[in-house]
Amino acid sequence: MISRLTLVAVLAPAVAFAFAFFLLPLGQLVLIGASGEEGLASYWRVVSDRLYLTSLANTVLLAGGVTLATLAIAAVVGPFLAQNRFFGRSLLVALLTFPLAFPGVVVGFLVILTAGRQGLINEISRWLTGDRLVFAYSLAGLFFGYLYFSIPRVVLTVMAAADKLDRATIEAARSLGASPLAVARDVVLPALKPAFIASGAICFATAMGAFGTAFTLATDITVLPMTIYTEFTLGANLSMAAALSVFLGLVTWLVLLAARRSAGATVAAAG
Repeated sequence: MISRLTLVAVLAPAVAFAFAFFLLPLGQLVLIGASGEEGLASYWRVVSDRLYLTSLANTVLLAGGVTLATLAIAAVVGPFLAQNRFFGRSLLVALLTFPLAFPGVVVGFLVILTAGRQGLINEISRWLTGDRLVFAYSLAGLFFGYLYFSIPRVVLTVMAAADKLDRATIEAARSLGASPLAVARDVVLPALKPAFIASGAICFATAMGAFGTAFTLATDITVLPMTIYTEFTLGANLSMAAALSVFLGLVTWLVLLAARRSAGATVAAAG
């Protein structure tokens, strides 16, 4: 039995850290959001003003689309790499993790080199059709940039979970005549559901708040991190920037909370 004094001694540093670096700054952010000329109406403007609402909707849809695309790729690549050994596998896994070494600004620059005005896709499309194909500076370019740095995180998480699958269950399904597709659909993917939920939630949260890539490509892009930056630096509207930040954090937190509850329910049902 742990004594009360020991419990306090153990928890005190964690509580102090949470208060100093999480609760206090968050509370200050909420107060700043209501400190402008409009007061609490600043929060209402986030969901009523067309500019801010469009920015919020674009961010949520973009993050959701990136998450779904990343999970679809990881659902194929992760289990395959975990269950198969072949020549060059280690090199392929190393290449998959390579994007983790790049900050968002570099990822944005890579998108420009690929789909920008002097990019590779533009040159190929001009050579084939005579028309220029440029999408680096739009939401499509930002989508591919986010997808680029999201895939390694999710694939590695799914691979780690797939490595721990019960091989006996898979072999039993095969021995009963199940096709490879049926085994993947009915055995492998349900067992990996907690990993998909957890990694998908992290992918969504990362895409919601990513700034460096959006800043590099910000020509025809309206997403919440860029809107917050514009309000704070160009507009000097600190209260609106804070209100937008609160909404960004709230949406992300709700998704993470839902993912945690869903993953917990999945694990409990599996047990």
